[in-house]
Amino acid sequence: MQTIKYLGLIALLFGTLSACKDAKTPSQDTEQTITILQTADIHGQLFPHDELFWEDEQITFRKLGGLAHVKTLFEEERSKNPEGTLILDGGDLIQGSAYAALSEGKAFAPIVQEMGYDFLIPGNWEVVYGKQTMMDVLTQYDTPVISANMYHEANGESLFPQYFIKELKGVKLGFISYNDPEIPVRQNPSFSKGIHFDPIEENLEALITELKDNQHVDVLFLVTHIGISKQYDLANNPALERVDYVLGNDTHERIRKPLQAKFTKVTEPGAFASFVGKLTLTVKDGKVVDEAYDLLEVDPSTYAADEKVAQIIETATAPYQEEANEVLGYTSVPLYRYFVVENPMDNFITDAARWKTGVDVSISNGFRFSTPISVEEGGKSPITKADLWSMLPVNEKVKIGKASGKQIKDWLEKELHNVFAQNPTERFGGWLVRFSGMELTFYANKPKGERVASIKIGGEPIQDNKLYTMSACRREGEPLPTLCRMPNTVETEVMDYTIHDVIEEYLKEKGTIAPSLDGRAKALDLGPNVLSQLPGTDYQFH
Repeated sequence: MQTIKYLGLIALLFGTLSACKDAKTPSQDTEQTITILQTADIHGQLFPHDELFWEDEQITFRKLGGLAHVKTLFEEERSKNPEGTLILDGGDLIQGSAYAALSEGKAFAPIVQEMGYDFLIPGNWEVVYGKQTMMDVLTQYDTPVISANMYHEANGESLFPQYFIKELKGVKLGFISYNDPEIPVRQNPSFSKGIHFDPIEENLEALITELKDNQHVDVLFLVTHIGISKQYDLANNPALERVDYVLGNDTHERIRKPLQAKFTKVTEPGAFASFVGKLTLTVKDGKVVDEAYDLLEVDPSTYAADEKVAQIIETATAPYQEEANEVLGYTSVPLYRYFVVENPMDNFITDAARWKTGVDVSISNGFRFSTPISVEEGGKSPITKADLWSMLPVNEKVKIGKASGKQIKDWLEKELHNVFAQNPTERFGGWLVRFSGMELTFYANKPKGERVASIKIGGEPIQDNKLYTMSACRREGEPLPTLCRMPNTVETEVMDYTIHDVIEEYLKEKGTIAPSLDGRAKALDLGPNVLSQLPGTDYQFH
C-alpha cells in the first residue's frame, strides 16, 4: 500500500499550502470565520423533486432540490464569507437517477465542474458502473477527489489522494476521507472488481499524525461515507481526540444539531441535493473557539436556478429526456421509502415481482435512495421511467430459487442483525430487507439470533423443512445459489427479464396502483414510524 511519506507530495499536487507551525500569520492572532458547506448522497437527482418530512406525527411533502438551485445557494453563502468558504460533497453522486444510469455517470462531469466544489469523495455507489468508468468520470470533474482506503488491487497504489489540505484566511484545514470498506459485499461484487478497500483503522492514526504533526493542520476533519451508526461509533474512538469534526455521509440523515460523541462531533446533511449542511467555525490561534451548524433547505422558491448550471444540465440530460419522461402508470397514494421497517414503494416493487414470478416470496434490498412521489388528495400522480430508475437504479435480471423455512428464518435473523445490531460496527447497508408474500414480526432490541418472533408465508406459519419458492434481483458476481445475501438456495435460475421489465408490465396491467402499509413487517418493540435508529442519542429524522 502507498506509504505515508508520499502523502504530503500528493496533497501539494492539489494546491496544498504548507507553512511552518511556528511562523504565525497576522490573521492567526485574530478570530477568523470559516464556512464549510457540504452536500451528500445526491444520487443523480438534478432537478427539484418531492421531499418527505415527518412533522407533527404525520407525513408532509415539499418541493426541494435541483443542482442549479444548489449552485445559487453556494454562491449566496460564499458571498457572505468570500475568502473563508470551502465546499465539499460526500459521495453517491453519480448513481440513483435515470440521467445517471443512462449516461453511466458521464452527464455529471460538466455539471460538477461548474458547481464550485473544493473537493469530493467517492461513496459506496460510485463503483456502480465499474472501476474504469468511475475513474474516468471522477477524473473529468477537474476537482480533487480523495479517499484514504481505496487502492488498485493490482499494484496496491491509492486510487486517489488520501487527504486534502487548504488554507483559508490563515487557517489550515485538513480533510481525510474514508469510503465504506464493505462495498464489495454491499454492492454487486462485480462493481468494485479491481479495487481493494482497507479497514479505516489501517491508517487512521498514521494519517491523523501526518496532518497534525507534519502538515501542521489547525482544524482536522474526517469525511466518511460509512453511515451514521458507524460514524458516531468512530467519533467515540480515542484516535479521534485531535479530530474536530466527522463530516458524515451515506445514511441520508438530516442532522440539524451535530451529534456530540466522546471525542468529536458528527454531522450528516440529508440527501438528493435537497439540503446543504453549513458549519460555521470561529478560529483563533489555530483553535476552534466557537461554532454553529445549520441544515439549509434547497427551496427553489428561495434560491432561483443558476442560469449557467441550468443550461449545462439541460444539455447534459437532453439525450435522455424523452425516455426518462415516458409515463408507465399512475399511483393514487404517495410512494416513499424513508421508514426503516416498511414502505409503500417497496411493497409495490415486491408485489409486482411476486405477481410476475408466481413465487411464494419476493424479496428486495432495503434501499434508502429514491425521491418520493407525492399525490394530492383524491388525485393521482404519474410514474415515469425516471421514477423507475430512481427506485431501482440497477436494472438486474430476476433470479428465482427455493429455500427451506429454516434457511429463511436464519437469513432473516442475519438481516435483522444487520439493521439493529447494538454494536454499530456490525450494522450493514440499509434498512430492513423488503418482501412480499411473507409476514414477519420481530424484536429489534433482542440479542443476535433471537429477534424473529413469527414468520408466515402465504398466511401459514413457516415450516422448517418445507421448500419455498423465492425471487430476488440477480447481483452480478455473486454465486448463482445466492438470493439477496441468502446462500445455498436450490433450483436457482436467472430469468430472461429484468426487474424494470417486471415493473413496466405490472403498471401496464394495473394502470393505477395504490400500495398500502399492510404490516407485512412489524417490530414488536419499536413505534410504528421509525425513520432512523441511532441508540445513545436523541437524534430524530424529520
